Amino acid sequence: MIGFVGAGNMATAIARGLGEPVYATDAGSGRAAALVAELGGEVMPTNADLFKRSETIFLGHRPDQLAEIAKGVDATGKMVISMMGPTTVAELQAAYPGATVVRTMPNTPVEVRRGVVAVAAGGEPAVELLSRLGTVVVLPERQMDLATATAGVMPAYIAVLAEAAIDAAVCHGLDLKSAKSMFLETMAGTAELLIKRDGDTLAVRREVGTPGESTVRGVAALERNNVRTAFMDAYHDVLTRLSRPYTGGAIVTD
Repeated sequence: MIGFVGAGNMATAIARGLGEPVYATDAGSGRAAALVAELGGEVMPTNADLFKRSETIFLGHRPDQLAEIAKGVDATGKMVISMMGPTTVAELQAAYPGATVVRTMPNTPVEVRRGVVAVAAGGEPAVELLSRLGTVVVLPERQMDLATATAGVMPAYIAVLAEAAIDAAVCHGLDLKSAKSMFLETMAGTAELLIKRDGDTLAVRREVGTPGESTVRGVAALERNNVRTAFMDAYHDVLTRLSRPYTGGAIVTD
């Protein structure tokens, strides 16, 4: 079975996406027990026990716990997959010198097997497993922070956009149930259409809009309210945060 050191949100999403029994530990939160109750498997009494029983181990603890967790466990011959955002391959190799280490940045839609998992170059041995969770993109390690800003945090941004659009519809008189259904299905369908169009956003916009009519006016309103600037600022803030040493904020699962 696969082991999870930490059973927070991302670890839970990955475990659900893989859909099989797991070994798990936590720091006393009880989330490991909840995950095992849901998927089957066993809560391990210690991380050392988890490493002994697992061939593949996902690290879902805080980045500043890397040395502490690695101390006293034997990862020789194991595959150790990190979900700890800014933790580098070199740091993982130093902590687990006998293991195949893989740096990843997944996002939460892995739970429904429609996620994106960025993998730092050198982590190709994990691609087959991670492909079960959605789309895997192998990147040079220097681009992994960009993967965080592009995919890792993006479900939260999309949720904010959905909330804003649904609230606007309700404010103008549409009932909440209809607003949710119409927007969420439109969002899912548009994503499929953009994939079919090979990401040609302009083509999709032009297929909807007629010059001078409602769609063009609506898009112009979004532009007046700086939707592009908001995304540029969000990228900047995420990348700035990732460039600093970890100080206990909620960068990754724990």
